[in-house]
Amino acid sequence: MKTTSYYPVIMTNDVQATSDFYTRHFRFEALFTSDWYMHLQSTEDEHVTLAVLDYRHETIPEASRAPVRGLLLNFEVDDPDQVYAEAQAAGLPILKQICDEDFGQRHFITADPNGVMIDVIKPIPPSAEFAAAYDAGALPV
Repeated sequence: MKTTSYYPVIMTNDVQATSDFYTRHFRFEALFTSDWYMHLQSTEDEHVTLAVLDYRHETIPEASRAPVRGLLLNFEVDDPDQVYAEAQAAGLPILKQICDEDFGQRHFITADPNGVMIDVIKPIPPSAEFAAAYDAGALPV
């Protein structure tokens, strides 16, 4: 099987508010808009996409119709400090303050209106202990 695209779909009871959040705070734009589904694409990279779906829609198997829960989205960016300042200025919840991690990330965590956590990340060199755990081709920076 050759995968030609991959994107998360956030199942919610408020498609418009969720889509508005990602367009306002994370530079997405709507490529398809309906009252039950919106397909979003990054304004900075056409390969970064996200969908928002009304969890009650008939295309979802009835037993699985529920709003999103327990999801963490990672957004890898060039300047997490700038995004952090923008998130603070916008009054977004800051669930984890910006910091450097020994495993090789500078990051912070916020959340969307559904409680989906958003981890804004920049790879940084890991400590020697964590560097040993990386495959040589995957070692950050």
